[in-house]
Amino acid sequence: MNTTEKSKNLTINIGEINTLEVMRDTDYGYFLEAKDGKEVLLPNIYVMEDEMPMGSLIDVFIYTDSEDRPVATTKMPYAKLGEYGYFTVVDYKSYGAFVNWGLPKDLFVPLSQQKEHFTIGKKYLLRVCLDAQTDRLYATQKIGKYLNRDMKGLHQNKVLDAIILAKTPLGFKVVADNQYEGMLFTNEIFEDIRIGDRKKVYIKNVRKDFKLDLSLQPIGKQAKIGEGEGTILQLLKEADGTLPFTYKSDADEIKKKFGMSKKNFKRTLTELIESNKIQLTDDSIVLL
Repeated sequence: MNTTEKSKNLTINIGEINTLEVMRDTDYGYFLEAKDGKEVLLPNIYVMEDEMPMGSLIDVFIYTDSEDRPVATTKMPYAKLGEYGYFTVVDYKSYGAFVNWGLPKDLFVPLSQQKEHFTIGKKYLLRVCLDAQTDRLYATQKIGKYLNRDMKGLHQNKVLDAIILAKTPLGFKVVADNQYEGMLFTNEIFEDIRIGDRKKVYIKNVRKDFKLDLSLQPIGKQAKIGEGEGTILQLLKEADGTLPFTYKSDADEIKKKFGMSKKNFKRTLTELIESNKIQLTDDSIVLL
């Protein structure tokens, strides 16, 4: 885990991955230090002596323990500070809920941060936040105030990472790059998606209401063909060069196998044939 390319954190930042220096070995674990001299404990359960010699720099996630003291872990949560996750409720109290976010200590969702009554065992789309006064991490279901209305630098076909937020009559609402509200439209979706899924999306349109129209495929005929070609060629290689599809194949089967519309599939086949990358028989595609 030691590397000369790493740079030691100036300060210890809760809710984030920190690069810290191994400074002291104690009965409880290693103490790790930031540039400002502040230290945090990495408990024995996470210590790997062979990979963490004294003076080495290691990457750890920082959160607070049950007594609200900062603590380090080599485990990574399902979502970090400022990110969104689809978390399962594991406990419910009169003052709030607790969700599993992949760490030993569950993440707290205060009652004031819930838009509905949480149910144990059910999953909810939440944002990880930090209480600046207490340095405690918590999660919220009320995400509106965190969405960015500054659309500078966004343009058609820009690729973003998105998490599926909710199903609507038009399609699926998403949060893209942990900051933008966007929509995927049902008639442009050619694969199964569910709330909580993470997807690569393409900007289709930057709207005046500070929201994004998004697509799971690149925008424009040539862009779609370019991505489609890569998909078909990769699947052909994985299938030893032959796939039982033609221009006449069923649209649902094409959608299921290739994740594209029949129209785009036929265009892409034509491009591949004209560039001598495939040939079409009566019942299959053959890789050349």
